[in-house]
Amino acid sequence: MRDPRIDKLAEVLVRYSVAVRRDYLVRISGSTVAMPLVRALYREILKAGGHPLLRITDDECVDSFYGLADKRQLAFVPKLLMKEVEAVDCSIGIWANDNTKSMTRVDPKRQCIVSQARRPIMKRFMQRAAAKGRKRLRWTGTQFPCQAAAQDAERSLEQYEDFVFNAGLLHLKDPVAEWRKISVRQQRVADFLNKCKEVRFRTPQGTDLRVGVAGRRWLNCDGHENFPDGEVFTGPIEDATEGVVCYSFPAVHGGREAHDIRLRFKAGRVVDASASKGEDFLIKMLDQDRGARVLGEIAIGTNYAITEYTRNTLFDEKIGGTFHAAVGAAYPESGGKNESGLHWDMVCDLRKGGVIEADGKVISRNGRFVRGDWPQPARATRRP
Repeated sequence: MRDPRIDKLAEVLVRYSVAVRRDYLVRISGSTVAMPLVRALYREILKAGGHPLLRITDDECVDSFYGLADKRQLAFVPKLLMKEVEAVDCSIGIWANDNTKSMTRVDPKRQCIVSQARRPIMKRFMQRAAAKGRKRLRWTGTQFPCQAAAQDAERSLEQYEDFVFNAGLLHLKDPVAEWRKISVRQQRVADFLNKCKEVRFRTPQGTDLRVGVAGRRWLNCDGHENFPDGEVFTGPIEDATEGVVCYSFPAVHGGREAHDIRLRFKAGRVVDASASKGEDFLIKMLDQDRGARVLGEIAIGTNYAITEYTRNTLFDEKIGGTFHAAVGAAYPESGGKNESGLHWDMVCDLRKGGVIEADGKVISRNGRFVRGDWPQPARATRRP
């Protein structure tokens, strides 16, 4: 029996997140693990008058690629991929794996070769995502609840399904209407920060990070680019990040984990990096190109329906009462100019004494905004 929430998720992604119109070419990217959602999206795109384009991967084939490919094969990028990025109107990515740890023993150098080779694809994708009008590439990414992700989150599959669908407000009668209400609250945060020159983050655990943001655009993530969503972010001034950030949770990238990451920035660049686990991997990722040691994104998590760490960045970076600072590529629509083959989101928890200041004014304490008309935990939510 098909879970009706999967059909509901497909409808929200197609009708709201990427807003498919008649004759739009819509790419669906996902693994064979996610086929129930792939099929639901395929049906929904057809109902909306679009043209679905399937790009299905297989975890075993991916393992074979990283295990058997030589340097020439690792660096090979079919010209078709760039043409595809130019051709599609919408892109829906689905994350789901049989084994989320299958990349743990892959040599980081091999992963760097692949990410560097595909850097032009990432750059063009981001450029199109920042474009205006009909040339804009509408995209979104979501998680399909599967056994491997449930295990990472230390939940049963049924419990994880509830977590995923509730985080997207799919348990409500009209989730789109609810996301529009959230959008209004988040826009107030973005509007305020758009007038600020510097944002500072401090925690009792050692974080004291100053980020220059003058002239950069804070964006309201309200269920379009990611689903579920819940953050406001910008691209920091490339040479204006100073201080230390001590990340609260293990950071996951390319199937690998690094624990207790501490980064020290000077004049915008990471000048010192350490981790209690995965430090070698962390350093190799930061050294893959010149832009990898620069902050490409600074963001504040605003989804108070997500309260626990699950080893899944899609959810963890949205936790209400956290911030994330991503090293590597910036999103051009934010005004960020940094380019890299890397974009690694890492999360810092503010709920145990953390403070956010904007131009010296406190805007958040202990993971809660001081203004009641900004996003708040459910018990404190008022109508916008």
